[in-house]
Amino acid sequence: MFSIHGPLALHAGALIAAPVGVALLIDRLLGEPAVRWHPVVWMGAYLGWAGQRVAPLMGDPAPPRLKVFARGALVWLVGAALVVVVALGAVALLSDAPIWLQALGLGVLLKPLLAWRMLRDEVRAVEATLADSLPAGRERLAWLVSRDVSTLDAAQVRESAIETLAENLNDSVVAPLFWFAVAGLPGAALYRFANTADAMWGYRGERQGRDWTWAGKWAARADDVLSWLPARLTAGLLGVLGATSTWRQLPSQAGRTPSPNSGWPMAAMALALDVSLAKPGVYTLHPQGRSPQPADTARALQLAGRVVGALALLAGAVILFAAGRAFA
Repeated sequence: MFSIHGPLALHAGALIAAPVGVALLIDRLLGEPAVRWHPVVWMGAYLGWAGQRVAPLMGDPAPPRLKVFARGALVWLVGAALVVVVALGAVALLSDAPIWLQALGLGVLLKPLLAWRMLRDEVRAVEATLADSLPAGRERLAWLVSRDVSTLDAAQVRESAIETLAENLNDSVVAPLFWFAVAGLPGAALYRFANTADAMWGYRGERQGRDWTWAGKWAARADDVLSWLPARLTAGLLGVLGATSTWRQLPSQAGRTPSPNSGWPMAAMALALDVSLAKPGVYTLHPQGRSPQPADTARALQLAGRVVGALALLAGAVILFAAGRAFA
């Protein structure tokens, strides 16, 4: 017989953990949805359209900085509000359904907001093409990073791929799930919008012929705020699951990057693999480490996969705990 609090415990636990399990399972089996149905693609389309109206063209008379900043912030807030409203509407549509259908529906909607399989496959592809030739490796890496790859040697291509894996383990997996646990589907959707906006707008100076120094400042700072806790959680998971004995170095190594967040998972990965990871002229993480070899890419993928597996196991444990409480 149910206790008086049993159904509530089951409901709360299932609607947090079960959608995570569903989303990770869909990601593993099916990967990304078609482009025309992908909400992150829709977010990118909005940001691309709005960005042409927010960031001034290079060479044009510069508007006042405050005006450009305010315009960028306002357009970001409008987009964020639309994303949250749509997510709230989807949750409302599911609210009267049986709990199993709510969990399934939320999992289906959550899946496009995370992307582990695609990240894993792209990093594998960089290593595979690099084995064929350096130009091929550079070309494939250019799919993943915005930096100039034309002068990178083989070790630098590999370092960039591993850095991208670590950084996007947070951005594309841990952080969306963190915000889903905190604020449900609207929280995950808001984070994904903020992260996409930072990727498209968060630049100092010129990008694609426009000056983003002030136009993208709000987007960059918003992503910094929303990524602060998840980035450190990701680093902690990489450290624990990587069984690194150098975890005390993590804060100082993470502080070497200009970003307040991306250095944490990247430094944790560098320490766990005992390799040096660098962006030429910008930072070097764990400089005492060796240059990464092909086997280190595989080790990095295995470690990141353990983090994703741990999240899936945690979701399963929460479901079992909630069910146990419900039937106690």
